[in-house]
Amino acid sequence: MHNKQQKYQKQPDQSPLKSGNQGKQLFTGSLIAVFIAITPYLFSLYESVPQQRVWSTFLFTYDSQWWEDANYFVWVITGKLIPLYLLFIWFFTCRHWWYHVLLVPIAMYVFQTIVVLNADSKFIDEFQLIYLIPVMAIVIPTIYLIRAQMFNKINTTTKTMQELEDEFKLKPKNFWERIKQYF
Repeated sequence: MHNKQQKYQKQPDQSPLKSGNQGKQLFTGSLIAVFIAITPYLFSLYESVPQQRVWSTFLFTYDSQWWEDANYFVWVITGKLIPLYLLFIWFFTCRHWWYHVLLVPIAMYVFQTIVVLNADSKFIDEFQLIYLIPVMAIVIPTIYLIRAQMFNKINTTTKTMQELEDEFKLKPKNFWERIKQYF
C-alpha cells in the first residue's frame, strides 16, 4: 500500500523552460527559426544599394568594374548567398541519415559565389558541374552504401525504418563537434 501511495504522489513539474537541456533546445530552435524568417529581409538588402558603378559608404568604397552597377552585383551575390545560407542551416540541423547529400548543392553555391566574386569571370553558372564531380564522387556512393546497409538490415531484422535511421544518425554534442566530424 505504501508503494502505491508513493507511486501516485505528484511528480515535479518538468516543463521545457525549467529543464536546462530542453530550454536550450527551445532557445536554439527559436534562434534558427528567426534566422530563417529574416531571409527575405536579407535578400532585399540589394534595394538599399545605389544603382551606380561606385558605391561609397563610411566603411568601404566598392567599384563594380565588371558589373557596371553595384546594385546589380549585390542582387546577384545575394541570389547566391541566401540559398547557401539556408542550405547551411539545413545541413547543420538535419537529423536524417541522408543529410550529406546537401554537400552537393552547398558546393555548387560556393563555387557560384566564388565565380560571382571573381570580377574577371566571363561565364557565370557554367561548367560548375565539372568542379562538383569530386564532391559528388564521394557523397553519392557514400549515401548509396548507407542506404544499402539500411535495406540489408531491414531484411534481416524486425526494426522499423525510423529505428534504423536513428542508428545511422551522428549525434554530436555541439556545433564544433558537428564541424569536426567532417574533417
